[in-house]
Amino acid sequence: MFRRFLGPVSKAPAAASTADATSAQIAGETATVRRIVARLESMPLERARLVASAAYTLARAAHADLEISDDETAAIEQELQRDGALDEPTAVLVTQMAKLQARTVGGTEDYVVTREFKALANATQRLEVMRACFAIGAASGTISAEEAAVLNQIAGELDIDATALNAIRAEFHDRLSSVQQVRRVSGTTG
Repeated sequence: MFRRFLGPVSKAPAAASTADATSAQIAGETATVRRIVARLESMPLERARLVASAAYTLARAAHADLEISDDETAAIEQELQRDGALDEPTAVLVTQMAKLQARTVGGTEDYVVTREFKALANATQRLEVMRACFAIGAASGTISAEEAAVLNQIAGELDIDATALNAIRAEFHDRLSSVQQVRRVSGTTG
C-alpha cells in the first residue's frame, strides 16, 4: 500500500559508508522535523489553529490554478515568517503540510477552513492574510483570472469589505492578467 503512495523502495547503496552517511542525514532530518512538530504542538491550541488555517488559506490561493509553483511556495514560506510569526524551518513544514491539504482536499475544505480562520483572526490579521494571498498569486508575475476569482471568494469568506479589497487589489494592479493583456493589446507598458 505504501509503495503506491510513496513510490518504489530504492535499492540499498553499494558502499557501507554511503549508507551510513544517508542514515545519519535521515536521522538528522527526522530529529529536525520532530523538533518542529514539538514546537507546533507546544503552541497554544488557538494559535496553532490560527497558523494552520492561515497557511491553508495561503495554499488555497496558490492552488487556484491547480498548481503550486516553487515561487508560490517560497512566497507562502515568506509570508508565514513575516514579522517573526514562525521561524524558517517551521514555516517550511507548515507550508508543505498546507500545500498537501490544498492539493488533496481543496475544494471540499476551502470554505470551512477559511471561515475557521475568519472566526479565529481579528480584522487586521484577515487583511494581512488577504494581502498575502495576493502576493502569493502575484509570485509568478501575473495574477491569472482563475487566481483573481479565488481571491475574490476568499475575500468574501473573510468578510473583507469592498473598499479594503480594492485597496489591496490596487497594490497588485499591474500583476492582474487582465490589465497586462489590455496593455499588450494597446501597446502600452506602464
